[in-house]
Amino acid sequence: MRTRIKICGLTREADIVDAVEAGVDAIGLVFHPGSKRFLTVERAAQLRRAVPAFVDVVALFVNAQPDAIRAVVDRVQPDLLQFHGDESPEACRRSGRRYLRAFRVGAPGLDTPEDLAAHCMTYDDAAGWLYDSYSAGYGGSGLAFDHHLLSGVQACSASRPLILSGGLKPENVAQAVRAVRPWAVDVSSGVEIEPGVKSAQRMRAFVAEVREAQTQA
Repeated sequence: MRTRIKICGLTREADIVDAVEAGVDAIGLVFHPGSKRFLTVERAAQLRRAVPAFVDVVALFVNAQPDAIRAVVDRVQPDLLQFHGDESPEACRRSGRRYLRAFRVGAPGLDTPEDLAAHCMTYDDAAGWLYDSYSAGYGGSGLAFDHHLLSGVQACSASRPLILSGGLKPENVAQAVRAVRPWAVDVSSGVEIEPGVKSAQRMRAFVAEVREAQTQA
């Protein structure tokens, strides 16, 4: 199975071009005002035009109001929505769009394999389940988590496609792919020069490490 690759938190057209040339499957645009990678709807619409066919655009929200989500959907036309906060299953479904649900692994109530799997199952219509580390913020922290906590999800026949995030970078992603065998991997800070500014070299290295890990699986 080919491991898909998403690079999140892009803020510049040049970085989108470099990510696409590196071979990514999806790019993430962040609409959380508390993030250093935050984009306005107007800026995101400009960036969206730099994304070619067959590369998905994922719009990331954290506890956003319905009107804010609707504005992004109307203007940016993302292929997927990603809910990265404390959104209920009903809130994720409200837009009627395909969505990814992110989970902050290690948070209270998500700190055992059994509790994590049970919580994930309440989002059983998600297009994928994304696993990030628990931190004071919502993603982009560069922190990793104990992948053993995914064992309950991996053992469940009804689980959704597993997207691994949290502390990934070119130096460790191959090991993570071999250990977890996720459907996809998601990286942000691990390929950055500074928040929101990606390194073309590190993005190419990240993609190459994922591909190499697949040949060794």
